[in-house]
Amino acid sequence: MHNLALELLAKGDIITGSDDEIFDPALSRLRTAGILPEKFGWYPEKISNDIDAVILGMHAKPDNLELLKARQIGIPIYSFPEYVANQSLNKKRVVVAGSHGKTTCTAMLMHILKENEVDFDYLVGSMIQGYDRMVKLSDAKIILIEGDEYLSSPLDRRSKFLHYNPDFSMITGVAWDHINVFPTFDSYLGTFKQFITSTQRGFYFAKDEHLVELTKGAAGWGSYSEEWHQSLGGGRTLIKTNQGEFQMPFFGLHNIQNASGVVKLAAELGVSTTAAWGALESFPGTAKRLEAIHQDDRLTIYRDFAHAPSKLGATVNAVRNEYKESVFTAVFEVHTFSSLQTGFMEHYKGLMSEADHAYVLYDPHVFEMKGMEVPSIEKIRSAFGDVDVFSNAKELEELVHKEIQQAKTKGNHQVLLWMSSGQLGGINLIP
Repeated sequence: MHNLALELLAKGDIITGSDDEIFDPALSRLRTAGILPEKFGWYPEKISNDIDAVILGMHAKPDNLELLKARQIGIPIYSFPEYVANQSLNKKRVVVAGSHGKTTCTAMLMHILKENEVDFDYLVGSMIQGYDRMVKLSDAKIILIEGDEYLSSPLDRRSKFLHYNPDFSMITGVAWDHINVFPTFDSYLGTFKQFITSTQRGFYFAKDEHLVELTKGAAGWGSYSEEWHQSLGGGRTLIKTNQGEFQMPFFGLHNIQNASGVVKLAAELGVSTTAAWGALESFPGTAKRLEAIHQDDRLTIYRDFAHAPSKLGATVNAVRNEYKESVFTAVFEVHTFSSLQTGFMEHYKGLMSEADHAYVLYDPHVFEMKGMEVPSIEKIRSAFGDVDVFSNAKELEELVHKEIQQAKTKGNHQVLLWMSSGQLGGINLIP
């Protein structure tokens, strides 16, 4: 939302906003732009007929006083995806969807088009190197959209990606997520089925059994699978295709699968396979997606956004396979609504078993804020399997840092993986 506000401001619109909480980096960026609210909260006196449109985010509830005032006086109200779709009616719309890998795939496609001098707009879920904002809306003829299946707004219970009606799309895979919105896996599959039927032409990952079923009989859909690949060590991968060999600056089977789909999608936009793979040789990656934040002869540290079981499992597996001889420590913070549900935690069982040291961090205050029962350490340990569980971030930080120092004295190379969609309790990630 704050990136959209900054983009519209840059286009010359007059932007104001309200929110009950704003954190960095949004806080600092809005303040620098001069559009940070003077005080947090909701004030109906802000709403008048001088406003041309209201863009509604997820923090405002249906009974929000500002929202009620806007509806009362008849101001047009858009959800975030509805507004983006409205601004993209005359563009070629390209949407990347799936339970995992959306941000990375969208960023890969952005990089390919940029390297091949193709003009485009975009909406992506993470800050990307070389871009000032996560949203761009201009007169470009193409828009790349990270298509999220979460709710559009408190007034619109449809998945965000159902607004876009893509010309081209890609689905990376389907693994049950957002259980607060999709209480059953069938309901989760249902929203992807609607997305599939809304797309003119698309590609899905061929080895995802759910997508194989969902796309049966759907017009305009084809599949993709990973290209032949081999690890080069140091986080690099060799890709071999009929068009030649290419060295990728990333690793992990899921990333190779993602890249293979993106290259196929790029071909629909006029970029050849050779040009697309060649562009990805300089792909800078995305923030918190297997992002290397420290590397030396003895220690490599990665940070990742992993939170859903499929993401956690893929990330741990990728690091283990890349660093088979290293001492591997994996840390995961239970943070999202789904992961906080003790019943859902069973889906994480065994997913951290490939690590030499596996730790799970949770903050009892997060449970309390969400009105949820705080589980015992024993219950979390039982759900995850062979892990050690911490409710105190400082204690975990001290333990991990101590283990790293001990391993350094023995001359062992170590790899440390921090995984969270939150802030990991303010832990210093680099010892």
